[in-house]
Amino acid sequence: MIYCHQVEHPATDAMPADYADTITLDETERHRRRLRMTSDTGIVFLLELEAARLLREGDLLTLTDGRRIRVIAKPEPLYIIRGRDATHLLHLTWHVGNRHLATDVKADHLLIRRDAVIRDMLTELGASVEDVMAGFNPLGGAYGESHGHSHAHEHEHGLDTTLSHGV
Repeated sequence: MIYCHQVEHPATDAMPADYADTITLDETERHRRRLRMTSDTGIVFLLELEAARLLREGDLLTLTDGRRIRVIAKPEPLYIIRGRDATHLLHLTWHVGNRHLATDVKADHLLIRRDAVIRDMLTELGASVEDVMAGFNPLGGAYGESHGHSHAHEHEHGLDTTLSHGV
């Protein structure tokens, strides 16, 4: 069995051309620690990392036989969210973050998974919301490298949960 124990994070403008293959996965499929995987052209290997992590678009998986496989973010249904200006976008970002939604933050827009309720909220707040199919690379969490999945309110915030979360 061929293994992968190492993930490289090359700068996007310095992507090495010497990779053997690619593997195309959506964001959920890219959050892994240990899993049998098959590259886009059929290279079978066991991903075996020390901890679960989100494999990012452009990461290079180095196999024990020396070959490298480039990670590609599979397009998935997302929203592009734009504000009227930078301050408005920051305001929208706060609302999305307050709901613990996995978010890919760009200089002039946000990307989140499609959710009709969230779309309605953002539209009410004056956002421009557009459906797109794109690779999703959400930010990691505040407590280390996170997978970026929404975790709603499965945990305690140390507050009286009978209080409403006013926005």
